[in-house]
Amino acid sequence: MCGIVGVVGNKNTTDILLQGLEKLEYRGYDSAGIYVTSGVNRFKLIKAVGRISDLRAKIGIDISGSAGIGHTRWATHGKPTVDNAHPHLSQSGRFVLVHNGVIENFVALREKYLADVKLAGETDTEIAVNLIAKLVERDNLSTQEAFQKALSLISGSFAFALMDTTDMGTIYVAKRKSPLLIGLGEDYNMVCSDAMAMIRETNQFLEIHDDEMVILRKDELKILTITGAEVVRKPFTAELDLSDIGKGTFPFYMLKEINDQPTVIRTLLQKYTNGTGEMMIDEAILADILASDQLYVVAAGTSENAGWASKQTFEQLTGIPVSVHTASEFAYNFPILSKKPFFIYLTQSGETADLRQVLVETNRLGLNALTITNVPGSTLSREAAHTLLLHAGPEIAVASTKAYTAQVAMMLILAKAIGVKLSNPQAVTLDLVRELGIAATAIAAIVDMKEVIDDLTYQYTEDTRNCFYIGRGSDYHVAKEASLKMKEISYIQCEGFAAGELKHGTIALIEEGTPVIALISDLRLAPHTRGNLMEVYSRGANTLVIATEACAIDEDEIVIPNVHPLLTPLVTVIPTQLLAYYASLHRGLDVDKPRNLAKSVTVE
Repeated sequence: MCGIVGVVGNKNTTDILLQGLEKLEYRGYDSAGIYVTSGVNRFKLIKAVGRISDLRAKIGIDISGSAGIGHTRWATHGKPTVDNAHPHLSQSGRFVLVHNGVIENFVALREKYLADVKLAGETDTEIAVNLIAKLVERDNLSTQEAFQKALSLISGSFAFALMDTTDMGTIYVAKRKSPLLIGLGEDYNMVCSDAMAMIRETNQFLEIHDDEMVILRKDELKILTITGAEVVRKPFTAELDLSDIGKGTFPFYMLKEINDQPTVIRTLLQKYTNGTGEMMIDEAILADILASDQLYVVAAGTSENAGWASKQTFEQLTGIPVSVHTASEFAYNFPILSKKPFFIYLTQSGETADLRQVLVETNRLGLNALTITNVPGSTLSREAAHTLLLHAGPEIAVASTKAYTAQVAMMLILAKAIGVKLSNPQAVTLDLVRELGIAATAIAAIVDMKEVIDDLTYQYTEDTRNCFYIGRGSDYHVAKEASLKMKEISYIQCEGFAAGELKHGTIALIEEGTPVIALISDLRLAPHTRGNLMEVYSRGANTLVIATEACAIDEDEIVIPNVHPLLTPLVTVIPTQLLAYYASLHRGLDVDKPRNLAKSVTVE
């Protein structure tokens, strides 16, 4: 993985490929490359380790053509090197391939078909392109026939774009598990792993489903199943605007997206409530949830933290038990399910491979499921029975911020709607429109404190190599999200703990000057968390408190506005996002593109 682009039939192919790859930089990558052809066996293949800017530096004005493919790679097999970067050229020099995903049987394929082939690098993709070349040579197959046969031999996940250097007018495309789209232009066509890559060129896209291949030319396309049956499918319009994917006046996408969060909440209110404060959720979704006896929230990373932050609130407003599960674990270790389970998949991208693995199984079992995602038309949205969109706009920074806020707010809106149907007193009396409006205003006020938080970040994280967040109740779940943000973009080893658990081992890690940040938003639990804070302070910790006004004392460093108790995870997280942002900034790191991470995790 990580990003694929391709163009056939446009004289500006080089520019389109590079622009597309730049739009996919947010997904995370460690190398990049393009293949551009201007005629039979007239092509250029350029690859670079590092950023797209490093690739651009290697591309001269003579590198032009009317067709080509490009790729940004996030290493799975082999280190980030030029040899391991995509596109890969077959040893014969005839075929060029880019690939997202993981080929699980690449060792067996190499031993069976490619024992006599000398490979340039270490990737599973190089096995695939040489397999296609071998099938053409050995079995006297056409490119399409060899591609089709190779797909039947490959196990695992893939999104492929293949070109034959003897045919500049065709791109062969196929997918299984990894996302891929066809972009429809005027007298030319495109392929991309994300509509964002080609939104400058078109807003008309065509989905490719699993185990389908596409023969793509400038003025035609043919969709086939891997077994050869033709498929007819209508295009869809991508609801993206170029202005949505710019930084505006902000130096980094992450800071822009932190600032977007009040708007995200207000947009959700517009989309899912009416003028009288009633929640407007599809009745079919409500009916399926009301018929269930337990909700299973399946998620990963920040989305899983949003699920935990929503669990207690959902149970209070509905009376329905909720369990939260790590997707990568759940996929291969299904627990004993309740008699009438309902699954909720939380995912920013709608493409997370671990979640999809669970969804495939729950679909096989005939279980009802809802995907809550930010991306319309994404794989998990298409394949679940129901979808609720977050309407947060594109999230470009690898470190998720506004998607977390949108997921927590969306779960609140859903819980309110279900609770009202069940006549739950808390749900009936909760004026959620008003309370979410207050929360949006509180978030805006906290963002306006960024200069203060910047100063505190410098004081607490300048020289540290580790730190801790602690909290109780919902603050504990926010502490886990806060620690994830800190470590993923500042590279400070950071953990989030239930404050009461410090004494059960973790306190042994406290050294002189270790930052310990406490979240305090619950009056019942505040004295206990402050007691735990004193325990680490007495052992040399450098302590900092983030508290709501109702829980604050004079010595607290960051005091944030009060919100309804059920909504505190929406506001306590905001200072922690800013702390992570400034910790990264102070260390001279790329805030939006942390090392080793990918935005859309499409491998298991």
